[in-house]
Amino acid sequence: MLNPNLRFTFDNFVVGSSNQFAHAASLAVANQPGNAYNPLFIYGGVGLGKTHLLHAIAAQISQKAPNLILEYLSAETFINDLINAIRYEKMPAFQKKYRSIDVLLVDDVQFMATQERTQEEFFHTFNALYDSQKQIVVTSDKVPKDIPELEERLQSRFEWGLIADIQAPDMETRAAILNKKAEVEKIELPSDVCHFLARHIHSNVRILEGSLTRVKAFSEMSNQPISIEMCKDVLKDILGTKRSFISIEEVIRSVAKHYGLKTSDLKSPKRAKPITRARQVAMYLCRELTSESFPEIGSRFGGRDHATVIHGVNKITALLEVDPDLQYDIQLLGKSLTA
Repeated sequence: MLNPNLRFTFDNFVVGSSNQFAHAASLAVANQPGNAYNPLFIYGGVGLGKTHLLHAIAAQISQKAPNLILEYLSAETFINDLINAIRYEKMPAFQKKYRSIDVLLVDDVQFMATQERTQEEFFHTFNALYDSQKQIVVTSDKVPKDIPELEERLQSRFEWGLIADIQAPDMETRAAILNKKAEVEKIELPSDVCHFLARHIHSNVRILEGSLTRVKAFSEMSNQPISIEMCKDVLKDILGTKRSFISIEEVIRSVAKHYGLKTSDLKSPKRAKPITRARQVAMYLCRELTSESFPEIGSRFGGRDHATVIHGVNKITALLEVDPDLQYDIQLLGKSLTA
């Protein structure tokens, strides 16, 4: 069993629109194991908080119900335990261990997919626990139906309960994560630096927090206050080229100027054809030249939803195949913005 990391609790998990459903489901399971959502299947990309939630569930159950037998492990540990049980002819002990627990938490279950014998044993373990109303929580990088080589019977079992996803956090949540880490580690983090990091490191919470740790270390070693220029220097391998520093507002200003419009026109509900086309061009360039997500881009265009941005980007992408004038505009604007 892996001991739950007490740094990863519900108290220090920053909740935002990208993870609030998974957080709420995990909290319900931690408060009522076996009686809430069973099984609970949490999926999402690397570094978005799945493991944090597993640790938080384990910590809370251990605190509130210490009499329950809880097993928290990675899929790799389960595979290795099975291999050793087969090798040393201890399968009865292996089966007894895993089928007599009250709460089973398994991280990265997708790694079992290529292991036939592992899937068979996990299937029987799952059935034994489920039939006894024991709690099962697993995490993966994909939904069950998209895990390659996952047996259909296991896919079906995972879909019996609740499936909750964790997406990449929006900018506000990323800023909150940075502020929370700065508070815990007593880092003096200027607000402009916080927003700079939140804007340009967008896909992975681990990288986001690790970047702040690197900046803090450099600040302490060089005896310099944390600044945006320091971040650009220390994190150049993460932040990449100058393209990364282009903002949505810069794109909107450049596109509005190019087409002889006001920035307010692109953010307004106006649907005149020239304004709509310019707005879609700006959305396309935002997606190409910034690190922002569809929802974040939409929010800067008068609060439009992500579907509108996707439609605009797809529209311009299709027109670029047949419209040389649009190709020229995009090329000119791109060069201007990245110069």
